[in-house]
Amino acid sequence: MATLVTFHAHPDDECITCGGVMRAAADAGHRVVLVIATGGEHGEIVPNVLDEGETLAHRRHAETLESARILGAARTEFLGYVDSGMVGTATNTAEGAFAAADVEEAAERLATILREEDADVLTHYDDHGGYGHPDHVQVHHVGQRAAELAGTPRVYQATTNRDEMRRLMAMAREMGLGLGDGEGPDERELAAMGTPEAELTTRVDVTPWLGAKRDAMRAHASQIAPDSFFLALPDEAFAAAFGTEWFLRVGEPTGGPFETDLFGPGAA
Repeated sequence: MATLVTFHAHPDDECITCGGVMRAAADAGHRVVLVIATGGEHGEIVPNVLDEGETLAHRRHAETLESARILGAARTEFLGYVDSGMVGTATNTAEGAFAAADVEEAAERLATILREEDADVLTHYDDHGGYGHPDHVQVHHVGQRAAELAGTPRVYQATTNRDEMRRLMAMAREMGLGLGDGEGPDERELAAMGTPEAELTTRVDVTPWLGAKRDAMRAHASQIAPDSFFLALPDEAFAAAFGTEWFLRVGEPTGGPFETDLFGPGAA
């Protein structure tokens, strides 16, 4: 049995980005540990979801525990930082904000978990956090440093395949899924998302675990409404959009055949 630690910025990031590899690893008998940096305090709230007097952070904590259960996590930890909000907002530098945290201090918090678990694999994010969110970028810096401090042998940057996104958008328009002219990200926005296919090292087919991935998304009801893009997609379109999870393995050359397993041969 190997141990996967998967590190994310906010509640719900885990199921969208790595939900498939989490559930697949758990089903293969590996230990899965989920670490969330912040409480997601500044997320946009789905209307009429919170109970009277309930805070968003309290709800998102409970939602994360349910998502983690669905995805097979044996342990879930929160590093205790505050959501920094979207780029360019005053919350980026507020007291306790993850984006403003000292990288060495935050990395030591994560490294402590990596050492306790004797982690074989760590996932964090690519160098621009997938799309530039300050907390996602900080996950990259903190995750990378924590792996160095703990000596974690296999480190993967979770990302999206920028070229595949272009192909999927073209497919969505052909299928009439609401991406007409002027809808969805434009080319300038696409150029800032994810990673070009030629720079990726790892492609994991998670289609057998899409049911769990979608159920974990539903668990985050304060953020993901039933009629949201994530949950309203027809099954075929959902599989096309979320059935593959992409990574860049740190220290590995790009441009060769894709790896298809975060654990590699003999990890079981």
